[in-house]
Amino acid sequence: MPITWNQQLVKKENKSLVLSQIINHAPLSRADIAQRSGLNKGTVSSLVAELIEEKLINESGPGESSGGRRPVMLHFNHGAGHTIGIDLGVNYILGVLTDLSGNIVVHKNEAYKNISYADTISRVVNIIKFLISAAPPSPYHIVGIGVGTPGIVDNKGTLLLAPNLGWHDIPFQTELEKIFQIPVIVENEANTGAYGEKRFGVGQHADNLIYISAGIGIGAGIIINGELYSGFTGYSGEVGHMTIDRNGAKCTCGNKGCWELYASEQALLSKANTKNSPKEVGLDDIISLAKEGNKEILETLAEIGENLAVGIINIIHAFNPEQIIIGNRLASCKQWLEPKVKEVIQQYTSPFNQTDIRIDFSSPSMPVSAIGAAAFSAEAFLKAQLEIK
Repeated sequence: MPITWNQQLVKKENKSLVLSQIINHAPLSRADIAQRSGLNKGTVSSLVAELIEEKLINESGPGESSGGRRPVMLHFNHGAGHTIGIDLGVNYILGVLTDLSGNIVVHKNEAYKNISYADTISRVVNIIKFLISAAPPSPYHIVGIGVGTPGIVDNKGTLLLAPNLGWHDIPFQTELEKIFQIPVIVENEANTGAYGEKRFGVGQHADNLIYISAGIGIGAGIIINGELYSGFTGYSGEVGHMTIDRNGAKCTCGNKGCWELYASEQALLSKANTKNSPKEVGLDDIISLAKEGNKEILETLAEIGENLAVGIINIIHAFNPEQIIIGNRLASCKQWLEPKVKEVIQQYTSPFNQTDIRIDFSSPSMPVSAIGAAAFSAEAFLKAQLEIK
């Protein structure tokens, strides 16, 4: 009797359930999976055999016995393939090669000053080539490339507008897939950062969080009930362009008084170079001067921290999240920003919205946007492997 479409669909769903149990709870025996999933043991054994043949899981030595023969344990084969994640900043490009569980194998970071789209895409391509060449052997090799970009991205991977780069209508996904012949996912970098924090960072235990990507510009990634929220048309999170001073300076987006003009890395650099030094200073210089106790630099950081808090207060009142995470390059200034940020939030946020909320900073050592982009690609690959053939 031929297998019906409904039977194929049920099999796909059961196979996905078995794989997710192994990914999230390994090591597990076949009996463990049957008990957890509610599937019968014969179905589990058949699906496990397929996943082993496809090299997505593997067996290890016997586990503990509750009486009788010791069971063979199953593990997710996180080395079955590798993904590449790119965090494309306005003044840096950071690339990571990860396994299918998000463990970083190789990373490469390159500072640059944006000259043109052609120059930038050339640098991105070279970093991807480097990461591909550094990948260890695996059954599926490179299964996908994820790119987090600043600006508005549509569901076809086109960068519609990146004000701080001066770009619009860039078909990023199409161009990279043409070059590498590998599936590519392009997302807003604040969304990839939020996803990276939720999966691997300080946001793992929060189901409702806002990730503030504070770099040259400011964006937000929003997690609601454990899921990334993209908005009706996919363009949510452009909080850097909410107005906090309607008579303020002109922004690159065409508006006036945007939050990122007062609280971003660019705002910090502009203030520091205007007020504090006869020579141009970068973020690393600012951190060094702050560690030395430079009064003007410390005052500038306090001002940026206060401005950062003003926008966060609006976000707290709008979303009532359980956690706010401040990430991207300004997170490296946590030591000086955090006291002012928390002070202003506590002073001006309504008491109801302060209940149990956590304000955290990303770890500078964890490239969450790049890891999040890589994770999107890994998940797309696993989903494709379970599609009905």
